[in-house]
Parts: sequence; C-alpha cells; structure tokens
Amino acid sequence: MAGRVNRGVDSVPTATANGHAEGDGSRRTEILRTAAGLIATTGLRTSLQEIADACGILPGSLYHHFESKEAILVGLLLRYHDSLDQVAARAQERLDQPDSRSPFDRIADLGTEIARCAVDHRAALQMSFYEGPSSNPALIELTRQRPEAVLTAMQQTLRSARWSGYLRDDVDLRLLSDRITQSMLHIGLDVIRHNAEPAQQAREFCRILLEGLATGPRTDAELDESAAFRIADAVVRSWPEGGEDDPESKAAHIRAAARAEFGRRGYEATTVRDIAAAAGMGTGSVYRVIGSKEELLAAIMRSFGEKVALGWTNVIRSDSSPLEKLDALAWINTNMLDRFSDEFRIQLAWMRQSPPDTPNPGWQFAKCVRQTKSLLAKGIRSGEIAIDSSSDEILARCVISAGWIPENILREIGTRHSQLLLRDTTIRGVTVRE
Repeated sequence: MAGRVNRGVDSVPTATANGHAEGDGSRRTEILRTAAGLIATTGLRTSLQEIADACGILPGSLYHHFESKEAILVGLLLRYHDSLDQVAARAQERLDQPDSRSPFDRIADLGTEIARCAVDHRAALQMSFYEGPSSNPALIELTRQRPEAVLTAMQQTLRSARWSGYLRDDVDLRLLSDRITQSMLHIGLDVIRHNAEPAQQAREFCRILLEGLATGPRTDAELDESAAFRIADAVVRSWPEGGEDDPESKAAHIRAAARAEFGRRGYEATTVRDIAAAAGMGTGSVYRVIGSKEELLAAIMRSFGEKVALGWTNVIRSDSSPLEKLDALAWINTNMLDRFSDEFRIQLAWMRQSPPDTPNPGWQFAKCVRQTKSLLAKGIRSGEIAIDSSSDEILARCVISAGWIPENILREIGTRHSQLLLRDTTIRGVTVRE
C-alpha cells in the first residue's frame, strides 16, 4: 500500500496477510485482540493495567510483548490497514474477472467489505479519526495514513459502473470514491451504525449516496431559492468571525486558545498550562477568568451547540419541503465544519478518548435523529422522497451522516462545491436517471 510506514525493528513486527505479526506468539496476538475489544467498548482511556487484567497477566508480563500502550496502538493500526489492503486486493481481483452482478451491487458489496473491516477494527478506527500527540513516529504516521489501496479499488469499481451506463459522465469519480469510502468507514462508529448489521447499513448508505433521496430532478437553482436554504444561509452569515460574540474579551481570547489546543492535542492531553501558554497568559490568570478545564470545554461546546441548534431549529420550522430542509441542513453542516473546525476536532477527540456511549459534549444526536426521522417520513408520504429502507432508525442515521462532507474534500474544493457534491450524493444521486 502506498505510504506504508517504516515501523523500525523495535516497534512492531511486519504484519502478514492474515493480519498477525510475523514472529508473534499466541500471547501477543491475544493481547492485541483483547486490547482491541476493550478500546472499542471503553475508549482510548483504557489503561495497560486494564488490558493486562483482561488478558489474565501481570502488567510486567505485558511489557515482555509490548514496550508501551502506544506500541499496542501501533499494532492495532497495522492490523487495520493490512485488513483494508486485503479488501482492496480482493476487489482488484474481481475487477479482472467476469461479473454478473449489477453495478450497484458491485459498489455496495465493496462498501460492505469496507464497513465490516471498520467494525472489526473499531479501536483502530477511533484512532484514525483523530491525530493525537505522541512521541511514537510510527503511531503518528499510521493515524495520518489514508487507505489508498481501498480508495483506488473503489474508484476503479465506480469507473466500471460508469462504463456500464450506471453513473453520470460528469461525476468526479475520485471525489465520489473518497466520499463513499469514508462513509463506509464511519459505519464502524457505534453512534452511526447503532445496532444494524454492517451489510444492511452499507447498502443503505450506498443507495443514498449513489441514487439520492429525491424522486425527481432538483436543480441547484431551485434548492438555492428554497426558504430553508435562505434561512440556513442567513444563520451562517450571522456567525461571528472567530466564533466569539465579544472577541476582545479575555475570556474569548482564552476560549480561542483552548479550542485550538483541544483540537490539536485532544481534551485529555491538554492542560491548563498548555492553554495559558498558547494564550500568552499565566496559569493563575486563566483559572481566575475561566475556571477549570472542564468548565472551559463546557463553555466552548455550549457555544458551538447553540449555533448548531439555532440552525437546525430555524430550518426545521421553515416553510419548505422535507428534501429542501435536508439540503439546507447540509449547508449548515458544511459551513460549521469550515468555520468551526477546532470544535469539530474536539468532538472527534471526544469520540476517540471516550466510550462509544459517552454523551457528546456539543451535539444532541438523539434529537437530530428524531427530527430527521420526521422529515423523511413526511417526504416519503408526499412522494418527494423514495427509498426502500427496512428501518427508519438506520435510514435517519445514514442520512445524518451523509449530510456531512469529509473535511479533506471540503478543504480541497471549498464550501460551495462541497454543497453541490452533497446534493449529488444525497439529494439527486449520481446515477443516470431514465
């Protein structure tokens, strides 16, 4: 795989095709499997003591196999990337053989394999969504590593679907491959997958991303002129630069420094001393103005949550169709990611460091699911939305996730073109309509 990290002789042995390291004993493999299960359920706060207890060995014995917790994390990431490479290799083999499956099934089956890999490697997936501070070069590089082989396999599968007449000629297959692949990986996050089987949700995602929700064509001009979109755009324009209503105050200055530090280091690893240094202030001054680190995080995410809630509430109450409201909510999401990337990274760090069921500090996800269910039900009843789904819960979670553009794509093409890509991959679809 392109960009494979140089592990070094003292970190983690080279992984083999079955995902285990060469020279590993059964105990080393058992430790990795146990650590993966613990981290997937309790988050990266899992300690070496807890891993040792779960393995039934003393912490000192654990050090015979792994020199540190970070070495275990490197091992988990290597297994994850090797599994993704295997998915890509199988997909490439299928592309060279006659295939009687429909274009949709070929794409959805590859998506399902990616999703299953993400679910099987949930602990490594948590790490790949956020790059935390580390003194281990291998760990840093592995958290940055993109699944290039899988992205290439998905792009070639999409190209084959275009040749068969399934996909439109004007669609950027590289961006579409990235969008679909990242959506499949998100299925490994319990908050998105919920209790669904990976295959069920992967096919649901692919149906939305490829064929869209709309029963009829919807132009950009029509969607831009909807009441919901105009309201969403007004909310976006009302956000103050820098995210602070009073940017000149000391408290706002400290919050800005804290946002950047939390986003860069992660909440757990950031100290008040780090924040004070970034703000150019003394630690005591920060405590006097803001209070504790917990209070600082709460203030930052409360402000962020209020902006999210204002946008959602105003759009939901607008005099627009359900499909137009979903489009407008995506515009809010795209601009939030663009304008408040630090807060977005804080949420990713929270997901990375905490158990999957830990309440998110900035987003009322359960409320969003209920509102999305209601929008979808109204759209289906009116005939504006057509999608075959076995679960309104899973459909709503897929639609919410599909309403966010991956950050790397946003940085590459900007907010407006990201919105157009979201419309293609959630509203009208990228397939050739009869």
